[in-house]
Amino acid sequence: MSRQRAAYKCSECGWETGKWVGRCGECQAWGSVAEAAATPTGRTTASPVTRPAVPIGQVSVEDATFRSSGVPELDRVLGGGLVPGAAILLAGEPGVGKSTLLLEVAAQTARVRTRTLYVTGEESASQVRLRADRTGGVHDELFLAAETDLGAVLTHIEQVRPTLLVIDSIQTIGAPGIEGVPGGVTQVKEVAAALVRVAKTRNITTVIVGHVTKDGSIAGPRVLEHLVDVVLNFEGDRNSRFRMVRAMKNRFGPVDEVGCFDLSAGGITAVTDPTGLFVEHHSQQVPGTCVAVTMEGRRPLLAEVQALVTPSPLERPRRTTSGIDSSRVAMILAVLQQHAFIKLHAHDVFASTVGGARLTEPATDLAVAVAIASATHGLAPPKGVVAMGEIGLAGELRRVRDLPQRLAEAARLGFEVAVVPREAHEPETGSHRMVDGLRVISEGTVWGALSTLRVTKADHPRLRPLD
Repeated sequence: MSRQRAAYKCSECGWETGKWVGRCGECQAWGSVAEAAATPTGRTTASPVTRPAVPIGQVSVEDATFRSSGVPELDRVLGGGLVPGAAILLAGEPGVGKSTLLLEVAAQTARVRTRTLYVTGEESASQVRLRADRTGGVHDELFLAAETDLGAVLTHIEQVRPTLLVIDSIQTIGAPGIEGVPGGVTQVKEVAAALVRVAKTRNITTVIVGHVTKDGSIAGPRVLEHLVDVVLNFEGDRNSRFRMVRAMKNRFGPVDEVGCFDLSAGGITAVTDPTGLFVEHHSQQVPGTCVAVTMEGRRPLLAEVQALVTPSPLERPRRTTSGIDSSRVAMILAVLQQHAFIKLHAHDVFASTVGGARLTEPATDLAVAVAIASATHGLAPPKGVVAMGEIGLAGELRRVRDLPQRLAEAARLGFEVAVVPREAHEPETGSHRMVDGLRVISEGTVWGALSTLRVTKADHPRLRPLD
């Protein structure tokens, strides 16, 4: 005899518990746990199998080959392209360009005579057609449907029989007969499970658009990310045209790749060399600037850091940052004052990046320190210099990962000098070597790096200018 177990479920994330609590144990939301319908529990009996189990060596891989999406930067993130039967979740903030990117992918797929179905639940068919006219995405093999009912979507799939299916977005699709409203936990789980099931049985590459919460995480139950094969995050600053697609989960490729795009009124285009967006080309060297080399996935990017240091009339000077972690800047200021003899306690400090770049990894600490020291003393660093290295609280420079790739990218772009942390086998004083025409100078301390670049006026016995 089967038994029934009453459970309480969170309306935000779907977390279940045997008793009522005021706060969800998964998403920490208050007042979201309510009693759910009792579900029968009992013994599970064996069911007939759809396909017999076979040795893994006899499983064909022809159905899992990559097919280009027509957008090279997206193929780079996916690990080679679209895989038949794959379920891909693309999430991002409103207005970042998710629909524009997927319409471009659908149009490029249709141009190679591959039937594509684009289902929109947020816009009318006429609105999507207007955007397709603007971006050049009109093609006979691209089918468009405006639906918010799961049953109607499945009917369209049966009639069109597409190779690529785009659902924009899953929060607008409702499943009849399922409790809750479209976008709710139960509805999203049911709709996602149905779409993934169709994708696997019919070998349809399915791309699903998902909303994000105010803290940037993907809206809906966590099981949504487990159901799909690939989770992509589309990010960018509203004040910049630059956009990046980052893989958070990928069953077919690496998760440390990023794709770069330029979003404009004419559509979205791939940016194969985004360094030019983040580096300002000055006619002459100016104080308060330094170029850093950061890694976005496996791709090295060069970004310019700018700093402004002015005497402050305030009792508590201002520390303002843009594109740089404010806590790391505060730490760098403390290290500069303690170990590089640069007095900043009575000055306002402003630090920013060029072109909307975001520098989050510690390897950019040295570039920030050079820019601040240069702005403080009004001394411009030599032309063609890049700086990379993590700064410790004792004033030492720590090694950074992927240093050969960073140096190779700086050399490719024509930079002449790179200041990097000292390796354990190198002498304590600055050592020089050449890498692809790039002069690499190793320093063990932030003071040594500032002295080498001649961006400090502090009197110290280790002051040594760059020859």
